[in-house]
Amino acid sequence: IHLVGVAGTGMGSFAGMLKAKGYEVTGSDENVYPPMSDMLKAWGIRALTPYAPGNLDEAKPDLVIIGNVIRRVNPEATAVRERRLPQMSFPAAFGELVLAGRHSVVVAGTHGKTTTSAMMAHVLVEAGRDPSFLVGGVTQNYAGNYRVGQGPHVVVEGDEYDTAYFDKGPKFLHYQPRTVILTSVEFDHADIYRDLAHYESSFAKLVALVPAGGVLAVSAQWPNAVALARAGKAKVVTYGEGGEVRAEGLRFSEAGAHFTLVASGVREAIELPMAGRHNVENALGVCAAGLSLGLTAAELRSGLATFRGVKRRQEVRGEVRGVLVLDDFAHHPTAVNETVGAV
Repeated sequence: IHLVGVAGTGMGSFAGMLKAKGYEVTGSDENVYPPMSDMLKAWGIRALTPYAPGNLDEAKPDLVIIGNVIRRVNPEATAVRERRLPQMSFPAAFGELVLAGRHSVVVAGTHGKTTTSAMMAHVLVEAGRDPSFLVGGVTQNYAGNYRVGQGPHVVVEGDEYDTAYFDKGPKFLHYQPRTVILTSVEFDHADIYRDLAHYESSFAKLVALVPAGGVLAVSAQWPNAVALARAGKAKVVTYGEGGEVRAEGLRFSEAGAHFTLVASGVREAIELPMAGRHNVENALGVCAAGLSLGLTAAELRSGLATFRGVKRRQEVRGEVRGVLVLDDFAHHPTAVNETVGAV
């Protein structure tokens, strides 16, 4: 398998995942630099530069995976078409090569996807369910973006951005969801979505994919997201303030958040080593989905207590002359506001 655009966070991690699953993997990109260059080298994946038809002669691929950043005029992508080599987008390949026959847990929404998917995956690992996962950030517990497990669950961050130059639909439509955490729906990606209604239509398509036996955990803070969820076939569980799965007695200390998890038949003291109400909400989404997957309250408590977060999400980089330096990826105005409030 040869990945065109391998140096991106998602594509590079997927390359590592495929290698771990036993495939022969190569990749190409315009530039490959740390940390992804170091990670690819550690995984034994050769990255060819720059993009060129000759890379295909070296790789001799049975399948080419085309990254989202690749345009139709890319010389390597053009050669793939001219040679009629089998090609797929990254999300379609992930659906076919990783998700087939597994229980797909998709974390979608405008805000909090990376942290929530990393948290969901960690809770499943700590509970001994041996999941696989692929998330859009480097998890502090696993020093990487992915894990290949033998258990039934695969946790994947479900992005609403388009898939490839030959597939302009949202990535998450390829992820065969059985359990979904829908964190929020607020207008984003104005480069590909005209307005909020157009943006919401992509989430409506995701909801429609969840089967009647599936579960959709949705934040009660976003009435439009709840309405979208209820239009589907799956069982809907609301979480957060006013939801079925909620936090009582919330307080914060230097150690993080402390609250009582309250759900149907459940009252459990939770300690989450993270700052901010938005992270408590992320944790409640994980609890709502986790309970539906058969996790106990004690397993949720244990997993959340040991979650170390994701790089570039309130990441402490150091302290210089009494000034604490944090690195945070927040860029949507709502996310920036929540992050500043948390700090």
